[in-house]
Amino acid sequence: MDSIREAASVREAVEIIVRCSEEEGHPHMIDVIFLDISMPKMSGMRLAEALRQIKNPPAMPAIVFVTAYSEYALEAFDVDAIDYLMKPVETDRLMHALDKVEARRKPVSPAHSAVERIPVEKGGRKVLVPIDEIRYIEAKDDYSCIYTDSDRFLSTISLAKLEQKLTPHGFYRVHRGYIVNLQQVEDVEFVSSGILQLGIKDVKDKKIPVSRRRVVSVKRALGI
Repeated sequence: MDSIREAASVREAVEIIVRCSEEEGHPHMIDVIFLDISMPKMSGMRLAEALRQIKNPPAMPAIVFVTAYSEYALEAFDVDAIDYLMKPVETDRLMHALDKVEARRKPVSPAHSAVERIPVEKGGRKVLVPIDEIRYIEAKDDYSCIYTDSDRFLSTISLAKLEQKLTPHGFYRVHRGYIVNLQQVEDVEFVSSGILQLGIKDVKDKKIPVSRRRVVSVKRALGI
């Protein structure tokens, strides 16, 4: 992402998208669109719905809503928005959204993903853990603690970098301190005020908290 273009309306945004897609040698060059809900004459949601109809998915820009309207979050994820930021936007939330955009831009070869592994430390030696064996990952000081069904490993790779690497494989950053393999989520517990805790397959006496701002997207990812 080496340039930024600004539009004051949905119509102007569409013109920019079309113009960029037709530029010689630079087809489909829009990587991400930051949209507000309230825009002149037509809502940002309408633009997102129109973009969703693009028949060539790689050509569709990632959509991040930046708005003061919390009530449209569910609709945003129905149009495949990659994130939903509330104003005033905090720096760490913006960086998290950009990380997800970057992960979306890096397609994973199915043949490669089947043998993908994460290097970890165990007993003073390097061990390669297959990603499909990972249940969840927890931030521990300067390390990331990787849990499988039967063991725990330390990695010097930051949680942010692990998120980038694992998002295309069905992992999700559910909390500032946790990444979860969604395929390994066994149950969901609704705590007070709509807060969620996740139960992980083969992991006893441990519930993974979901941060309040990620509840909507996690529920959608789990189909609940």
